[in-house]
Amino acid sequence: MAACCCLSTCKEGAITSTHAHVKVRAFNLTENERKDLKAAWSEEGNAVFHYHCWKYLTSASRGKNPDMKLSDLEVQLVQEAAKTAEYHDEEEKVKDEAKRIAQMIRSADYCIGFTGAGISTAAGIGDFRGIDGKWTERDKKKEYGEKGVKKSAKKSYGSYRPTYTHEALVKLMEMGHIKHLISQNTDGLHRLSGFPHSKLSELHGNSFIEKCEKCGAQYERPFSYRSVSGNSSVPPKCCKRCKINHRTGRMCEKKECNGYLMNTIINFGDYLEDEVLSGATQNAKKADLVLCLGTTLQVTPASDLVQMGKKPIKLILCNRQSTPYDALCYEKEKGQLAPNGVRIFGDCDRLMKEVMLNMLGIENLVEWEQGREERMKQYDERRK
Repeated sequence: MAACCCLSTCKEGAITSTHAHVKVRAFNLTENERKDLKAAWSEEGNAVFHYHCWKYLTSASRGKNPDMKLSDLEVQLVQEAAKTAEYHDEEEKVKDEAKRIAQMIRSADYCIGFTGAGISTAAGIGDFRGIDGKWTERDKKKEYGEKGVKKSAKKSYGSYRPTYTHEALVKLMEMGHIKHLISQNTDGLHRLSGFPHSKLSELHGNSFIEKCEKCGAQYERPFSYRSVSGNSSVPPKCCKRCKINHRTGRMCEKKECNGYLMNTIINFGDYLEDEVLSGATQNAKKADLVLCLGTTLQVTPASDLVQMGKKPIKLILCNRQSTPYDALCYEKEKGQLAPNGVRIFGDCDRLMKEVMLNMLGIENLVEWEQGREERMKQYDERRK
């Protein structure tokens, strides 16, 4: 990357791939408010810092840095930005840890994957708790009104395509390394990328799958239930738990059923589907390695699954923000030099490119990556 550190007293200036860095967002600022601050905050409250510069600034915001005095406004900016700060490790660490991850995957008897919204941000889909995430936007608007809102264009759900990480997980499954994949995502990209239904537990549903509320039959669609309206004559039915209508306006296609179809999305307040959770739990208990990508692991009971496997827990965790399970990655057995797990901060695609290089070797990697163009055509066909 070619960004400059936003701290005015930074001596290094440019942030390169050799630097660990932090991206943050506070709230909107007027041109006058941005004057005389210790950091160069953008109009939308965005900033990027070397990791050590961010630590220096946060220390000053707590009054623990005698060399830097912040205004009340900037203290508020730093405190707000710290809530959703996104961390990125230096390139050398990512490459070194990718080698160890590849070895751990090869050595595992039963490796499972666990994914969250962070693996789909590269496709253009927003996450939930990142600096521009859905819940971040909600919280900032609630606290700061329009000053906390960031304008962004919305795309049709059917226009998104699998990322490098989605495809890497499919490849690792095809190679026999990943035995099962558990996902919190509802974007349908795992199914679109070719991950088989029998080895996939979509805990929170799939926007492209409808289910008959009468006979239970499921229908995978080329369109999202969000983007194509059904028959307006179908009476809505408010869910007792989430208070949202799950009916899509379409009818079951089975003869003599005539049941109403509903989306399979699990909203807050809904219970997870017993069959889906049961399958995920069974596989989680078998795991001797968990490859956890793009999630802050804050939603239960989904997050509980990552520590159900064989002891000692071996957890590989990559995302941009801290999680309640970070310490688990650093645990060591008595007499052991290396930790049981791996903790990487940053983008999943960046890590998985290095992991796949170590898993495939350069020649096979190039051949596999060159196949993406053809795979993209196949994705487009399935979304027509």
